[in-house]
Amino acid sequence: MPSQFSTFLLFAFLISSCSTGKLSVIADLPSSLKETSAIEMTKNPDLLWVIEDAGNKNNLYALNTKGKIVKDINLENIQNIDWEDLTSDSQGNIYIGDFGNNAKKRKNFAIYKVINPKDASTSAKAEVISFSLPKDMESEDFESFFLYNNAFYIFSKGHKKCKLIKVPNTIGDHVAEFISEYKLKGKHRRVTSADISEDGKTVVLLTHDKLWKLTNYTLDNFFNGTIEVIKFDHDSQKEGVNFLDSNTLYITDEKTKNEGGNIYRFNLN
Repeated sequence: MPSQFSTFLLFAFLISSCSTGKLSVIADLPSSLKETSAIEMTKNPDLLWVIEDAGNKNNLYALNTKGKIVKDINLENIQNIDWEDLTSDSQGNIYIGDFGNNAKKRKNFAIYKVINPKDASTSAKAEVISFSLPKDMESEDFESFFLYNNAFYIFSKGHKKCKLIKVPNTIGDHVAEFISEYKLKGKHRRVTSADISEDGKTVVLLTHDKLWKLTNYTLDNFFNGTIEVIKFDHDSQKEGVNFLDSNTLYITDEKTKNEGGNIYRFNLN
């Protein structure tokens, strides 16, 4: 029979690994944006940048904190094959991840750099960072990434295992570097967006009904540390996550029937 102390430790572990979380709606997404697939805040905290995924315009939108479109920028030299996530750098540049691959037939993927979009009017051109997968890696569907130490870390949406690859933040063609893989447990484990805190100590991976919070990792092997599951109080098609500060996130979901289409605030602790 286990001791009282070991029973207490088991109970504490279950509490930390299966937390629940309440999302607070702060705004509705514009009804004109049908399939918002990401959210990113740059150095200007009054602007929330969003995109739509495959089949929609090659546009980058800035919303105010009430969810109204205040800037609509057409990226005239690139195509929306399957835009999935956004990240940014300390200079205010935005990066668009064009690496969606539902059919798992793509061989070439792209990340588009938009320089200081807050200064653009109605159109802009993007610089292109393209990449292919390592020769021994099968084609994967990707929906999430972030920029860390001047490299992009991109997570697959695989049902069985989440694979992590790395691409340098340098304009031109690259072969991605495989970092690691991890089998996320439970249902709804397809990762749709990711972000890292400004201090580099916390990574979050988003799915429709939960977050995986990654901490205490070594270097850039984010799966080798502590992995905590934080369940939301409802299930919707959540597609975007971004750190507002080290403890607060913005999250978006797509509108399906009478559900979703919101910008949420969520506290990690």
